[in-house]
Amino acid sequence: MRKVSGVERADWKDRAEAAGFVFHTMHGEPYWDETSAYAFGLEEIETRLEDPSTELHGMAREAVARIAGDEALMARLGIPEAHMEFVARSWRDGEAELYGRMDLAYDGGGPAKLLEYNADTPTSLYEAGHFQWDWLEGAREAGTIPEGADQLNRLQEALSERFAAICAPGDQLHFAATAGNAEDYANVETLAYAARDAGLGAHYVDMGAIGIDPEGRLVDGEARVIGTLFKLYPWEDFLRDEAADALARSGTRFIEPPWKALVSNKGILAVLWEMFEGHPNLLASFFADDAERGTPAWDRAVAAGQFAHGTVRKPLFSREGAGVRIVGADGVAVEASARPAGDARPGVVQAYAPLPEMDGFRPVMGTWIVGEVCVALGIREDRSRITQDLSRFKPHYIEP
Repeated sequence: MRKVSGVERADWKDRAEAAGFVFHTMHGEPYWDETSAYAFGLEEIETRLEDPSTELHGMAREAVARIAGDEALMARLGIPEAHMEFVARSWRDGEAELYGRMDLAYDGGGPAKLLEYNADTPTSLYEAGHFQWDWLEGAREAGTIPEGADQLNRLQEALSERFAAICAPGDQLHFAATAGNAEDYANVETLAYAARDAGLGAHYVDMGAIGIDPEGRLVDGEARVIGTLFKLYPWEDFLRDEAADALARSGTRFIEPPWKALVSNKGILAVLWEMFEGHPNLLASFFADDAERGTPAWDRAVAAGQFAHGTVRKPLFSREGAGVRIVGADGVAVEASARPAGDARPGVVQAYAPLPEMDGFRPVMGTWIVGEVCVALGIREDRSRITQDLSRFKPHYIEP
């Protein structure tokens, strides 16, 4: 892995805005940044990122099977008692998943390490799929990258294939996001495009416009019954809304299914370590209360040098680094997010894996899973050690 400069297209901003990619700059800072790109070798991509991500996803599914059968474990993950059966039944019934994004620490040397797995509401779909590919084609044509350069990126095609596999021809789907958020809208519109490409109907609805009709069914703002709903709205919030009791009775099929509440939850990191202790792509992770009182597994991790760089404390529920705190091996705070998590429950303690610093930025590898297979790579980098809401999205390519 190396960082390559001089690959920016002169017309990229015009192309972005023509395509509706209007959030390429946010808060006065560039979000999409193609002044440089990350280059990889093919074997590196396949053996260090792609294959391990697919394996990690399979391990996450094994962890879900365990958690879904254990109410005490679901309670540790913050699943409301009243909705545990709703979540567990969706797993037992084999309700199909759509996609997810793993965040990995990788420095081009040792194995990639799983930082967390957002498999419920991951964003940056448009830029990872369509616009990153647009950059690849333009950069090849301009000669700023080799003519035979490729990309780990079949995200859009894979999403369309997945919709076709998990839905019946002609199914009508609703895609929901919070009104007024251009980035979230781009994400659900990317999914809706993939659904239409699969021969399905796709309708946008604001989350705030979803209601319940007299028969207990979910309906959109035009009183249309919502048979299948993709919502860019976290399950941890949905299960605590006033209308949460109606979800199980509504008859609506949810994409992502309720069991994804067990994956997009930092608690699964502790379960993964307990089940697959020592796996080369995992970081030692423990529920915070276990770390504080000490357990045999904690003692083994300490003895093995798992915490040589320190620890990272994470809330169970967090987006864009909120509530994350890094503590060095000497017990001194290294860095903490300025954004509170809004969650007072005990979280997890994870071994700290420092991100590589490249030209003043620290990249995180985002590997995209569609169905159960890794299909794409998106990279975000931040000046901070904690990747937050002002991170930059960087393109990548595979050298021929």
